[in-house]
Amino acid sequence: MAKTGFCDSKPLLDLHKKADERRAPLRTWSNACGPIDRWQPVEVDESRMAPVKMEPVRRWETRLSAQTSKAIIMGFHEDSGTHSAADGCVEEPVLLYPHGLQGLHSLQALVPSLLRHEVETALEKLNLIRDRTYAWEMFLDMMRTQSRNSFPNTDLPRHFTDATRCVLVDWLIQVHEIMHFTEDTLYLAIHLLNRSLRQIKVTTINLQLLGMVCLFLAAKKEECLLPEVSGLCYLMDHTYTKQQLLRMERKILVGLKFDLSNCPPLHFLLLLASIARCSAKVVWMARYLLELSLLEGQCVVFLPVQLAGASLCLSRQILQEPPTPEGEAAWCLASSVNVGSETALLRIMHILANAAAKAHSRETCATFIKFSSPETMNVSRHPGLQNAVGLLGVCTSHS
Repeated sequence: MAKTGFCDSKPLLDLHKKADERRAPLRTWSNACGPIDRWQPVEVDESRMAPVKMEPVRRWETRLSAQTSKAIIMGFHEDSGTHSAADGCVEEPVLLYPHGLQGLHSLQALVPSLLRHEVETALEKLNLIRDRTYAWEMFLDMMRTQSRNSFPNTDLPRHFTDATRCVLVDWLIQVHEIMHFTEDTLYLAIHLLNRSLRQIKVTTINLQLLGMVCLFLAAKKEECLLPEVSGLCYLMDHTYTKQQLLRMERKILVGLKFDLSNCPPLHFLLLLASIARCSAKVVWMARYLLELSLLEGQCVVFLPVQLAGASLCLSRQILQEPPTPEGEAAWCLASSVNVGSETALLRIMHILANAAAKAHSRETCATFIKFSSPETMNVSRHPGLQNAVGLLGVCTSHS
């Protein structure tokens, strides 16, 4: 999709070759040196995990509501049990840990101060903050603002289809790899593309130009070094001129009212995984599943924290790593963050499981190739991904 236009061009990553003949794409410096060292098992501080004295329920609820001001912690806010999901029905919130607190003797209660400490530590370790003083406020702001530019449904303009969008997103993932952009740039670019498709009038012939400009705008916001506009035109085989690209950039900025803000699901994923003490392989598997969600048009209606929670939960089910008391306690603490209803969570997991099961055989397989390299622990080739129904075992009617 690089040399002769949007529909009939040659892929950038040799996707026409067989799976075993494909070369893994070049990794960005952030992926090559960051998470593998970052996600090594962490020793749990026993003093933090010690049992705490329970307080009366009403008093605890009052204090918790005063600290959060929003339904951030699940099950402790009077309005948290009545909210509409993507399909419009009223559902109850759910913990990611399916068995609740039974058997977790090292953690008798989900104390707000403990979660706050873990969130602050995780944000600091992930280099998402410069001053720990404002870490908790930043987390609350992430939870509040993630729905600012959410989508009420999956509908696209009449002349576009989910298949067309999938091809475009797959091509953008390839370009993103070639340009060595950070992962934040990719997630922001796809978010801008989803908004632009619904808010800006664009013809099918200019769809590739729209995607490239969304990636360019995301790079302007997230990257230190930017590519030349002429280089972007070259990647499109000069199908569009420099003037057309800059004109489309102005059109998108005006259509989106210069609002390029986005709270990427990757940040929530890394945050939850850090709190839950997940292993490196669980994190890479979850990142693979999360990137697959970019290709699925059904996923645009879900909040970033829901996509992150479902990806991490499905990753744990796929890998089936032996549990430890400390790890299960940490996972239960991470699960206290509001990730939505059980119906929404299972629906996302089924979408991702089915996408992962057929990723190796699809023409749009840039993400599969990207996560099949040794740097990503070859997670896309894990045998457990081949059976979508077996991954979840129950509730197959949601898929």
